[in-house]
Amino acid sequence: MCLSAPIHSSATLVICHLKRQAVLVCNTRPELWDLGFYRYLAHHIKMTWRLLVLGGACLLLLGVRGQCKEQRNRRTVSFHQTQQDGDQRQVLSRPERDTTASPIPTFTACKLPLTPLEHRVLDQNTHETGFHGDDGSSFTVTWVGDGTGVILVLSTISAPLDSFFEGGSSRLYRSADYGKSFHDISHLINNTFIRKEFGLLAGPGNSQQVILTADTPVLDNTGGVIFTSTDAGVSFKSVQLPFHPAQPITFHFLNPEYLVVISIDGGLWLSLDFGTVWKKVHEGTQSFTWGSGITLFFSFSPKGTVEADRRGELFLKRTEDLGKTFTTVAHSIFSFGYVGGFLFTSVIETLGAPRVIYVSSDQGDQFNKAQLPSASTEQFYSVLDGDEDMIFMHVDNPGEESYFGTVYTSDDRGILYSKSLERHLFGGEGKSDFTNVTSMRGVYLTNILEEDGRIRTVISFNRGGEWTLLNKPQNVECGEDSRNDCNLHIHGEYSRYNGITPMLPLSDPTAVGLVIAHGSVGDSISSTRPDVYVSEDGGYKWRGSLRGPHHYSILDAGGLVVAVEAHPMDGQINTIKFSTDEGQCWKVYNFTEQPIFFAGLTSEPGTKTMNISVWGYRPEDDHQPMWVVVTIDFQSLLTRECGNQDYVQWLAHATGGGDLATEGCVLGYKETFRRLRKLSVCRNGRDYVVSRQKSPCPCTREDYLCDYGYYRHENSSECMRQLDTADHGLEVCLNGEEEELRTSGYRKVPSDKCEGGFTPLRIKETVNRHCGNSSQPPTASPYSETPREKMLLIVVCVGSGIVTLVAVAAAVYTVRKMGYGNRAPTYRFSVLQLQDDDCSIAADPESVASSNGTSVFPVDSDDDLIE
Repeated sequence: MCLSAPIHSSATLVICHLKRQAVLVCNTRPELWDLGFYRYLAHHIKMTWRLLVLGGACLLLLGVRGQCKEQRNRRTVSFHQTQQDGDQRQVLSRPERDTTASPIPTFTACKLPLTPLEHRVLDQNTHETGFHGDDGSSFTVTWVGDGTGVILVLSTISAPLDSFFEGGSSRLYRSADYGKSFHDISHLINNTFIRKEFGLLAGPGNSQQVILTADTPVLDNTGGVIFTSTDAGVSFKSVQLPFHPAQPITFHFLNPEYLVVISIDGGLWLSLDFGTVWKKVHEGTQSFTWGSGITLFFSFSPKGTVEADRRGELFLKRTEDLGKTFTTVAHSIFSFGYVGGFLFTSVIETLGAPRVIYVSSDQGDQFNKAQLPSASTEQFYSVLDGDEDMIFMHVDNPGEESYFGTVYTSDDRGILYSKSLERHLFGGEGKSDFTNVTSMRGVYLTNILEEDGRIRTVISFNRGGEWTLLNKPQNVECGEDSRNDCNLHIHGEYSRYNGITPMLPLSDPTAVGLVIAHGSVGDSISSTRPDVYVSEDGGYKWRGSLRGPHHYSILDAGGLVVAVEAHPMDGQINTIKFSTDEGQCWKVYNFTEQPIFFAGLTSEPGTKTMNISVWGYRPEDDHQPMWVVVTIDFQSLLTRECGNQDYVQWLAHATGGGDLATEGCVLGYKETFRRLRKLSVCRNGRDYVVSRQKSPCPCTREDYLCDYGYYRHENSSECMRQLDTADHGLEVCLNGEEEELRTSGYRKVPSDKCEGGFTPLRIKETVNRHCGNSSQPPTASPYSETPREKMLLIVVCVGSGIVTLVAVAAAVYTVRKMGYGNRAPTYRFSVLQLQDDDCSIAADPESVASSNGTSVFPVDSDDDLIE
């Protein structure tokens, strides 16, 4: 997901992450306009050049106005030089609150002096590179492989409007020493202009594969051109494509030889030999995603169908042999998604009815209706997070401008859902603050919208079972008037989107318990200048660490944290801050005598590295901006390898003062970690592996979620029956058979490993009554598959009424567009991140269907966010 934040008046930082499915993400769906535009060109070659240029200008305007952001590789970061005349984004409108009524709680950051020896060592290991003569307005930085030290940098500058179809210019640089030096290798690709938006792609995991996509004019060529490398950019091979790609080429998450992409005319293309030979396997494709193994799911629209995704007329197909044979697993769907081994579809069961979700846990062989509230035309579903055990699902509340909804958690089949959190904030721009704290098992952060308009942060330590407000930071004192209502509130994606914070909360499994985030202290989130807060125990306790917004990064598995001020007074920086005690105290190093306009920080994916690169630019003698990168190697500063004496045994989730038998118990077991001592100044090293010991716990109410039809009363662990289900038995249609559930209101949290203790009644009985269709969701679309003879009869019978029906449909569509002009169509996208061991984050390989195997960001072709 591209994360864009203004750095100062003349620079914007855009950080992009990989998504497994290549489409553009923006509120107004300009990628559909882009695709349609190229199709239009392909079929109307005789149009004049003036019209073509005008069309190109329209595309550019749509891209800007729609604030379109491309889903990119987690290994990839893009930096831009842009002039900003102020933030043009529209902020969610609600009554303003007076944030100056009481003094803002403050703290004093701990600073330690840098010794002359430390300064001299860092000077000797700081490397600056200036890209002289490069006039590129955008730099894209991509890491290739793990531990290789190879970085590729693509510099691009777009052509002016009058040469829109002639592309622009680009340069390609390569570093083999973690960014300490760079060499121009543009000659390896014949100085070809590479696309700016998805021109540079690196393979998954530790592969050495790289793909460059050339910016090829559509009118003058039957297909595009790519350059492939199997040696991390030492050499490249040119490949002529039989199509023009409409999106980034996607790697298979395990085998980088398998590539898939959608062309500008909707064709689905596969290559099984890393792009040498391509085969078109289907037409009319809307979206795709890898499933388990080599299973590929894709949706397509019938020939000639317009806006099939918006009307719920898409077909969902599956191929399990890389395009040799196909199986239609669902039809008449709005959208689909594959998360954590679960296949979701959004459908309308009967004409005029709201949308519902159907789920399959066997790769689409059988579907069952998810026990969730239905969604009307002005509502949406969103998968917030998930794995093979449980799904977090957001269901939008009714109302055109509610901006909140309810979070539900599923059982291990993805069918039964229980209410987890009400009034969950989901902004009108499609931004959710839902965050998985990966440094501690079972911890999630998000924000809620109170009835009085306040936005407050809540945290769950047991995977959505209970939510509480965050504790006040230990070194912050609240004012007298807010002493009884004073908590820490964390800024998330919504604040980042609106330019309040430059970064999202940061955590990593290798840095156990460490969480770094921007926040404010009081009764709710404040729009004033945020500070940086740090937790060392996964969110139980916090402390103020740095004043003002910063960019930050975790290195050496948490043994080193670095930060750079985000908004200095003059817009330029020349210092970096670093901490060896998890942000408790900081030292400041002046890394250059000539300040630069800051663009961003980069480091190798994961936290094993001890190199950090600061990117920016400064004016040259001709007053033109010159890109600059300063790479600092901290390994020579922390020369001692950590020994046994530097580590301590630490019990996660232990709050003190509780029952010893249950102290630290979360999801049924305790975890004791081997963790670095705060006062130990040493290096964990690349070979560091997190060491943990597990022990089971007795079951308590905290090990259970409230069952379907029940909810957890505020400030209580007891599950209460919902009023709207009090007089109804729970009957679920599962695989075509009706299942009756008798429950006392509790079901164990998926993946909970507790033993004995509290064991509530929960009995499932299969009733011998057939229900629904277990192989496909029931639908109400005219595009359902029908025998040819029957279809011909239907066409003859209804032919005389087609004109009338079309007229009525057009009228209804026009009225709806007018009625929902302010709300629809808006497209909301979740930020699901399922990360694998390549970046030291454990996940089920079957659920990681991404092109680099490190992140998954589901994107939907409809209002629902279930992909």
